[in-house]
Amino acid sequence: MITHIGIGFVTGRRHFQNVLTTNINNWLEHGLIEDKQIRLHLFIAYDLAYQNTEVKDYKNINPLLKEMIDSITFIGEEATEKETTSLTASGEISPKETLLIFGDGYAKKRNTIMYYAIKKGMDKLIFLDDDEYPMAVFKDKKNFVSWMGQSIVGSHIKFNHNADITHGYHCGYISPIPSIEFTENLTENDFRCFIETISNDIVSWENVKTNIIGNNGVTYADEEVVKNKQVVEVEEVNGLKFISGANLCFNLQRDSSKFPPFFNPPGARGEDTFMSTCLTDLKVLKIPCYAFHDGFSSYNSLLNGVLPLSFNPADNSSPEVIKRFVKATIGWIRYKPLLLYVTQREEYEMIIKKNAGKFRIVNS
Repeated sequence: MITHIGIGFVTGRRHFQNVLTTNINNWLEHGLIEDKQIRLHLFIAYDLAYQNTEVKDYKNINPLLKEMIDSITFIGEEATEKETTSLTASGEISPKETLLIFGDGYAKKRNTIMYYAIKKGMDKLIFLDDDEYPMAVFKDKKNFVSWMGQSIVGSHIKFNHNADITHGYHCGYISPIPSIEFTENLTENDFRCFIETISNDIVSWENVKTNIIGNNGVTYADEEVVKNKQVVEVEEVNGLKFISGANLCFNLQRDSSKFPPFFNPPGARGEDTFMSTCLTDLKVLKIPCYAFHDGFSSYNSLLNGVLPLSFNPADNSSPEVIKRFVKATIGWIRYKPLLLYVTQREEYEMIIKKNAGKFRIVNS
């Protein structure tokens, strides 16, 4: 029986072709290209404004790589507008509904990919990100760093058949928080107060103190997870079955109408977090495969096989790093009130007042 695998990228980065080349070679290395029972289909939703790119930055795929893929669907503004016009003209959805599902931003572009994948009859849909690479980095007790390639797509195919959603692990620079040097003007206690105020399912003081302050910002993979091939069913905690937006697979052979759309408040991220609040009745598995998150685009050399044995902290004087941290902070602040309202409605007013008080302390 042939299984059709959709692989979705929401991208806007100039180095997308390098990321795609690395992934296709990874699929070749792990036998997925040669497997006659698997058909691989790319869905690429691109954003020209993010880094001032051109259509050719996404569509000019090496012909040798194209031959390895069964189909490629490019989704830009023109294709999306054409599809939404057709849907509204036929009366399938209203113009107002199209604005909720299709358009700019990570959430809507992920929804658009999901729509095309279902429309084209995919059995599974795997989301990968253009700043994540199929490899894991480990550090032992003697601080020796080692690397291991990961079959992300192969792992999801293997473990997804008995679940609605499978979700892998991440290592590398997961957080957009740069290296912090504490002074009299910014003490560790000040920063702890700030983190606790904006904290959410991903950002917590314990995580920040361990990885950002104590580990140069790097999260290392757990060797036991990979070695023992641990598969764990994700339990609901505080109203969430946590997933992330990439290294993520939907089993479209199940009832696809059960999958909620991605969503985030205006000007915020968190599309995966809000989906996490709607997975109560779905079976979600955490599976043993890692993606290395190059959160500051500092290790593009990994795509060329250069494997560093040490990592530098994210430069807190870099304008790009600062800009990313500010945008992430604004995004966290904008989506936290809605997340609290959804998951902790009875305590909502109390938590909001408490956090507002902490912000006044931080700003004083």
